Amino acid sequence: MSVLPRPPVPPADPTDPADSPPATRETRETGENGAGDLVAAHEVLTTAQVASRLPRRRREIVAVLEPVWSRRDDPTRSVHATHATVAAAAARLTRHLRPGEVVAPTVDGRLRLRLLREDKAVRPVRLQEMGYHAIEAFESVAASSTVPGPEVRTGPERPVIDLGVGWAPITFRQGPAEAEQHASLAAEESLVQRDLQPRQRGRHLRTRQPRIGRWSAGQQVLAATLGAALVPFLTLVALYAVGLDVSSVLYWTLVGAFGVTAATIWAECSQALDPELPPETDRPAPPASAVIAAYLPNEAETIVETLEVFLAQHYPGGLQVVLAYNTPYPLPVEAELAHLAEAYPALTVLKVPDSTSKAQNVNAALHVAHGEFVGIFDADHHPMPGAFERAWRWLAEPGEDGRVADVVQGHCVIRNGADSALAKLVAVEFEQIYAVSHPGRARLHGFGIFGGSNGYWRSEALERIRLRGSFLTEDIEASMRVLAAGGRIVNDPGLVSRELAPLTPSALWKQRMRWAQGWFQVSTRHLRPILGSDDLSVRQKLGATYLLGWREVYPWLAVLAWPLFCFLAWRDGGLDLSSPIFLLATLFVTVSGPLQTYAAWRLACPEVRRHGWWFVGAAVANVLCYTEAKNVVNRVAHLKQLRGEHQWVVTPRNAGSATGEAA
Repeated sequence: MSVLPRPPVPPADPTDPADSPPATRETRETGENGAGDLVAAHEVLTTAQVASRLPRRRREIVAVLEPVWSRRDDPTRSVHATHATVAAAAARLTRHLRPGEVVAPTVDGRLRLRLLREDKAVRPVRLQEMGYHAIEAFESVAASSTVPGPEVRTGPERPVIDLGVGWAPITFRQGPAEAEQHASLAAEESLVQRDLQPRQRGRHLRTRQPRIGRWSAGQQVLAATLGAALVPFLTLVALYAVGLDVSSVLYWTLVGAFGVTAATIWAECSQALDPELPPETDRPAPPASAVIAAYLPNEAETIVETLEVFLAQHYPGGLQVVLAYNTPYPLPVEAELAHLAEAYPALTVLKVPDSTSKAQNVNAALHVAHGEFVGIFDADHHPMPGAFERAWRWLAEPGEDGRVADVVQGHCVIRNGADSALAKLVAVEFEQIYAVSHPGRARLHGFGIFGGSNGYWRSEALERIRLRGSFLTEDIEASMRVLAAGGRIVNDPGLVSRELAPLTPSALWKQRMRWAQGWFQVSTRHLRPILGSDDLSVRQKLGATYLLGWREVYPWLAVLAWPLFCFLAWRDGGLDLSSPIFLLATLFVTVSGPLQTYAAWRLACPEVRRHGWWFVGAAVANVLCYTEAKNVVNRVAHLKQLRGEHQWVVTPRNAGSATGEAA
């Protein structure tokens, strides 16, 4: 079973009032002064009635939880909970309430809560916790009765619950009744995403809709290149003019920054040279599911080929293949997919009408996936034979640290590297990422990351974590929540899946911009909570600091070398590069890039490794321009995020010359 902790829900005890029938259950909720009113958990209360029973406080929220199950005849349609179901769940939830908090069922199958708001940040951690407790409560109710009903779709174990979570604050301008209306709308929006993430609405929110065009993009690129160098140079000159020379401080700051980055690269390379192997197991392979998420207009030319590769897998436990796709308009390939599903009982084709993201497709697929573990793939991925057997070994037995894995991330290999010079560069870069950086970092820092495709999850862990489409890199965001929950992600470079690389600079720019901006979103959301966690080791926190903090700061530090050199040349009439420390630091930093490329060649998948000149060309490109180009992308991504640009850009992909999102 999964090692990811779930909010504890003890088994029903007839002597415990929390497990008493809703008709007799009553709970005393105390206010700030310790005096409270009796609130029956089974009683149908309006928000105004809930508010009238408690002293008015300035920092409270109204929350609406909307539980649904998928229908047996159509997994994309929902069955709402009955009033009896939510009343029973409300009775169980009362044990998790704090003094002054209230939960009440509604006649339309929802839970209405009034909770304390602990801080001003728009991060309702308390509500997120109550959401998980609510899922446990509904699972407990469903396990002890026939609810939610015979029309609910059930798997081999239990139906998957989707929970819409919406909230709005009670303010002087927004009373309880209006807050409930906004919370209900937010719960409906959360339900569409199927990610268990609280969403808020209300008149207090301020939304930004920046105008996006070539002019704004050009300004961002200019600011991230010339501006990032010119402004620091002018600042150095201005400070020097008033008698303050900070060039020495900047010099040693940069020496330290470059040294930290280079040392980390060296450490990752050394750790990657001896990768951990999957443990042996004699446990029989259980049923597994492969979930392929697709935006069909982008995948029409490749999806049938991909499905044929998956259907040819010979997995002894039985492999269910689920294609979860969305499309804004009908496509001819849909008929071909339907015929394919009729011909292969192991294939489930699931159209998700309300989806606008990969995360929604994956979350919807949980309603039909019945495997004990689930492999997640993009639509251009071709996993190696035996991939699911190898992944199961990680999930079945403890690794070197004595813990079984919750998630296994495999090695993504570019299969169209011969198509263009850019594809060759990306093919080598992927070996640097998946054969060196990911496994080396996992051993160095004590945790791995899920890369979005060729990743294998315990079904229970994926059902609990879900993917969140509100993040541009939903895979990295999910990885951080697995880490924070105490889960284990391993990276296995021997678990190979082959995919397509972008072939044009425009396609690569769009892909990497999404990656960079998504990483920035995750960093701003998760770094502080991870550092404040009492459950993570110092080693893991240092790793998270480097992964989420340093990688965001470094692109801005790296560009400062040029204004510093220009300032020293202006101040001294030339540069003195004969300093032994300078020469040694330069050598150490310069060699780190080619060293990583060499390690990637040593550890690369055979079909890429045999192209030695690809690695030579990539090493030269990295030194000359490619590394700085990626730094520019990161700096522009920061500016876009700060400006409020969060658009997901889809680029085309086809079987002959893919230009889409490779991972």
